[in-house]
Amino acid sequence: MDKASGQSKPLVIGLIGGIGSGKSLVGRLLGEMGGYLIEADKLGHEALRQPQIRQQLVQRWGQEILNPQGEIDRARLAEIVFSQPQERRALEAIVHPYITDRLHQELQQALANPTVRLVVIDAALLLEAGWHRVCDKIVFVDAPAELRQARTQQSRGWSAAQWQAREAAQWPVEEKRRFADALIVNAGDIAALRRQLQDLLAKWFATDGHENPLPPPTGGVL
Repeated sequence: MDKASGQSKPLVIGLIGGIGSGKSLVGRLLGEMGGYLIEADKLGHEALRQPQIRQQLVQRWGQEILNPQGEIDRARLAEIVFSQPQERRALEAIVHPYITDRLHQELQQALANPTVRLVVIDAALLLEAGWHRVCDKIVFVDAPAELRQARTQQSRGWSAAQWQAREAAQWPVEEKRRFADALIVNAGDIAALRRQLQDLLAKWFATDGHENPLPPPTGGVL
């Protein structure tokens, strides 16, 4: 509780999990429930549109990473960096400072809004980049590996090798799980997932002394 304003500080939740676990879906559902959603992936896309960042990337990897419109071809860039760990680390060194600054800007904007009572950070590299340090709670989104791989094949067209390369670029799933305050299983239907999230938020809001639970989802985009 903010004693000066009498308002409860928003609860900041970070989402973690293996690739294809459904973190983005969980983020969207929490957004429907009234959460302020910060998506690092969108901030990453924004970073690639910055002229100074684009220049650094072209200097390192050449004009071949540009599409016909002169923008960064994310698929081509991913093909390079996920096949060579040192190149991935170079990319992160270039784009992560921008993403970190923007993430903190978004967070401060949310915290300054008296109507915001829940902030959700969806970031694939939440732990690896240290962004979890701004979170009050960490939620691990769980799903079997074979299901996660199948999801990425269906939604992103990735081969098993592409999925494995990206999985290898992050901390092991079991290592991530150790940081979690709660586990949400995303292996069934959306209704079951919603119920888990509603139960978890009701528990956390009651435990943390918030006055009222979040409103139930209203259907939204799903």
